[in-house]
Amino acid sequence: MAVVLKTAEELERMRIAGRLAAEVLDFITAYVKPGVTTGKLNDLCHDYMVNQQGTVPAPLNYAPPGYKPYPKSICTSVNHQVCHGVPGDRVLKPGDILNIDITVIKDGFHGDSSRMYYVGEPSIQARRLVDVTYECMWRGIRVVRPGARLGDIGAAIQAHAEAHGFSVVREFCGHGIGRRFHEEPQVLHYGKAGTGLALQPGMTFTVEPMINAGKPAIRELADGWTIVTKDHSLSAQWEHTVAVSEGGYEVLTHSRGTPPPAS
Repeated sequence: MAVVLKTAEELERMRIAGRLAAEVLDFITAYVKPGVTTGKLNDLCHDYMVNQQGTVPAPLNYAPPGYKPYPKSICTSVNHQVCHGVPGDRVLKPGDILNIDITVIKDGFHGDSSRMYYVGEPSIQARRLVDVTYECMWRGIRVVRPGARLGDIGAAIQAHAEAHGFSVVREFCGHGIGRRFHEEPQVLHYGKAGTGLALQPGMTFTVEPMINAGKPAIRELADGWTIVTKDHSLSAQWEHTVAVSEGGYEVLTHSRGTPPPAS
């Protein structure tokens, strides 16, 4: 499947979808507190997306090859869960860290973003991991420009994570996005600068590094979706959808409550 370059009209639709995804993350922030279940967070987000925004939750019943349909509208990954955590009866406790991953469909286009949340006061290690992961995402985003290579993104992320003693999950990556949830190209979060596909204006893809406090090895739980660290160490992830512009990059998943760029 070839990389789809977006027209000006398509980019405008993606800005709308991206803003709406970010606004779901804004909305749910007030509800992330000790005692709430991940299932309740899912229900709140689902209602907001469907009844307030008029968007479609892209994960609900999504079934890529080899997977059974995903049963919920958002992903909630807690502590050592790396990604694709399925919301349910789990009760959030003080000190937990939580990734909420939102993808909406609006007028045929996808907006995809995730953020980390603290449940009460996190440990020093947890806060450091979350902060460094956020910096990793931005290190990757800031190298995006016409003529840069996909490998430049992964190399920037890997260097920053490993310089802080953390590791990069290899099995999952960023992805092209637009009319389809997952398009080309694949955006690895590790690699060698100067390698890979050259970036062109009109490309749209996610940058979503998954960084572990321990080793990079992962495993899948019995639900067929939730991914966890094999050594039970903490994991964090942040995600933006970006477009390659004539002058560099544009973050498409931006809202009033989006955290400011990392310094």
